[in-house]
Amino acid sequence: MAGDGNGTGAGIRKASGKDETARSLPITVLIVDDERTFGEALEVALGREKDLRIVHVATDGPQGIRAAGRHHPDVVLVDAAMPGMSGIEATRRIKEVDPDAAVLILSGLGDEHLLARAVQAGAAGLLSKTEAIVNVARTVRRAHRGESLHDEVEVEGAMRRLRHRRNSDDDARQRLERLTPRELEILSLMAEGRAPEAISETLGMSPNTLRTHMQNVLTKLGVHSKVEALVLAIRHGTVTTIDVSETGTASEIAADAESEPGTEPEKA
Repeated sequence: MAGDGNGTGAGIRKASGKDETARSLPITVLIVDDERTFGEALEVALGREKDLRIVHVATDGPQGIRAAGRHHPDVVLVDAAMPGMSGIEATRRIKEVDPDAAVLILSGLGDEHLLARAVQAGAAGLLSKTEAIVNVARTVRRAHRGESLHDEVEVEGAMRRLRHRRNSDDDARQRLERLTPRELEILSLMAEGRAPEAISETLGMSPNTLRTHMQNVLTKLGVHSKVEALVLAIRHGTVTTIDVSETGTASEIAADAESEPGTEPEKA
């Protein structure tokens, strides 16, 4: 685990390569990754580069924020997917305590909206966790020099897709708010892996009434299947899932229910 080294140069901000004295100093790098093995491997690999110096390896967002305030690194490598505080939130907080730090988001996921979210948080760009170390070092140097790491068209496209996604999410939340407590209860039971017969028995309603409730859910949410309704509700946190290994998956239950024809509710 990297510490302060010999203490020389810790907390010194280089002038993006413009000053001759600054150019003679190594680029200081902070690594923030909850996978300790990966973080330490990256520390060793980048530490072999003569112009790079690792000042600290943090294993979560809060540690990374404190280390950024203490060391004022030139470049920060932050894992996107950390438990607790996400890499995006950590980036936002790091930029608050150290606005001059160039932050690179490390990602091993195929999140199409990650670039836009990273840019909005103040990151210089994304860097795949599968990149060869020579490319990682090259990107660190480019970020330190203030170079653009992504094509302008690519960034604009990512921002446009994120805006569209957020607008869609807002619309979906508004539609979910139209559901009654009973309809939400039915979706929650489906998410638990309950079969239609079990849901009817639990709620004390006939299968016909259950099917009518589900048809109302589909209409309110503007979807075509019970699977879509369930996925939408889970995605936006309206319902949660549990271990359904013994009762079947929620999608299987929904697919089974989808095959049943809809009917009018029974009259009291």
